[in-house]
Amino acid sequence: MPAEHYHSGSNPDLGFGDLKKMTESEKTSQKDNLTEISREILALKNKHHATILAHNYQIPEVQDIADFVGDSLELSRVASRLDTEVIIFCGVDFMAETAAILSPQKKVILPEKSAWCPMAHMITADQLRDLKRLYPEAAVVCYVNSTAEIKAESDICCTSANGLQVANSLSEKQIIFVPDRNLAAYIARHTDKTIIPWDGYCYVHDRFTAQEVLAARAEHPSAEVLVHPECRPDVIDLADFVCSTSGMSRHAKASAAREFIIGTEAGMVYRLKKENPEKQFYPLSKNAICKNMKKTDLTKVLRALQILQPRVTVPEDIALRAKKAIERMLDVKI
Repeated sequence: MPAEHYHSGSNPDLGFGDLKKMTESEKTSQKDNLTEISREILALKNKHHATILAHNYQIPEVQDIADFVGDSLELSRVASRLDTEVIIFCGVDFMAETAAILSPQKKVILPEKSAWCPMAHMITADQLRDLKRLYPEAAVVCYVNSTAEIKAESDICCTSANGLQVANSLSEKQIIFVPDRNLAAYIARHTDKTIIPWDGYCYVHDRFTAQEVLAARAEHPSAEVLVHPECRPDVIDLADFVCSTSGMSRHAKASAAREFIIGTEAGMVYRLKKENPEKQFYPLSKNAICKNMKKTDLTKVLRALQILQPRVTVPEDIALRAKKAIERMLDVKI
């Protein structure tokens, strides 16, 4: 069965997209079930006029204390629109950088300094400049899962949800795509552009195998298979739907199916179960864990609010160029 494809459907004027925002009933329930550390976090959050953002792959306790849960770009866009002085970004380094680029007047805090994305660091600015010299006629598209320096060297950014639309929006026939080879391959299969990929990858998604998909289907024959476009092509070929994490959230709510096999980092299953308690979700692999995403816990969130460190900043010259690439992406109609 050929996989179907989704884009995020986020409203660029609002920036809230498919984010999960804590409802009033959830806030009431949270107050009734607070641990002592959670009470301290909420008190300090109010004191500092702070907002807690958590990526979909964060541990359950962190997702539960967050004001918003979503993917990296959704969270950064919301952060830029919120009336808040401090952003506690529970994710990895490039996410906090993106928030700092879009919200330079706000204090962006990454609770765990060592939480970094290996794929984002698989290419350096010097390496990208060398590649640009080899292909002077090519446009440079960088996946938002990249460092600020890489964004600053790029013409435009993209997400896993809008990569194809971004590629097709460009007049250039050749596109250098960094850093993810699998997302590059996915886009290349659906565009007439010549895609020149960098050999980077997400170690979590790259480890999924076709055999795991077949085994999961055999165990759950009624389940729909949803996979992330960072997966290998042979895994994508066996999926029912290929979508970003925000796309997975939206599809799970709308689908008549009652069971789903989820081909992304296992932390996404918690959010999906919470949003759809009447449905069943199975991780494609229980070993699909991003170690750096799991480094943030409530103790580190509390510490971040106590000392407002470690703060993430981006040098102004890099931030200005990186922001242009991000904003150009936001202007692409999908």
